[in-house]
Amino acid sequence: MKPFLIRAAARNNAEWCASMSRSHGLTGEFGVEAWAVPSRPPLYYPDAVTLVPGADAAALVDRIDIAGAGACVKDSFADLDLTGVGFKVLFDAQWIHRPASAPPTSPDLAWDVVRDRDALRGWALAWDDGDGNADLFRPELLDDPATSVLVGRSADGLVAAGAVASRSDDVVGISNVFAVEGGADRAWPVVLDAVHRLFPTLPVVGYEHGPDLDAAVRHGFEAVGPLRVWLHG
Repeated sequence: MKPFLIRAAARNNAEWCASMSRSHGLTGEFGVEAWAVPSRPPLYYPDAVTLVPGADAAALVDRIDIAGAGACVKDSFADLDLTGVGFKVLFDAQWIHRPASAPPTSPDLAWDVVRDRDALRGWALAWDDGDGNADLFRPELLDDPATSVLVGRSADGLVAAGAVASRSDDVVGISNVFAVEGGADRAWPVVLDAVHRLFPTLPVVGYEHGPDLDAAVRHGFEAVGPLRVWLHG
């Protein structure tokens, strides 16, 4: 485990969750131990993210809405026990880190940063793959200077892959990695090429689990420590 990298990754991820919540009109708050939003956040996003090991679980839960089922806590150091307040483990994952460098594999897709509503909608529809949740990514995200929605396009101009890059002071975080065909192994070369050109001095962080973690390792990431996501109800 590399606590300094986990702290940087957790803070970066919390900042991205805050940006996503703001795009839906919700304002969270950063505390010393955690970021939290008092109202239910967007789909797939946590109500709270711990920023340091040993966070006070009771104080954290007091900052979020657990009146009904569905509240979610990202336990960044996998060191909380929330079973006593009605939570169960949703999944375990690993924080990942990659030093600032060019990707080992040249991308076979042209990339760009999404800059307008129509392009964002096309990106979101490809990301969603017909699940009906493309509206999660709202145009307000385009106004966030720390957020870059990355798109990889095939030769015919169609969206073939993408991700979200979230820049913070010390790292750039990558989330929502997808490819229309070929999975993460198709997406990572174009995503890493884009990140290297946009933020050449920043190491790359994020989190993955299962086959997506294996794919990230194949593209130069290392697993640096565990996290756990808890679900209420």
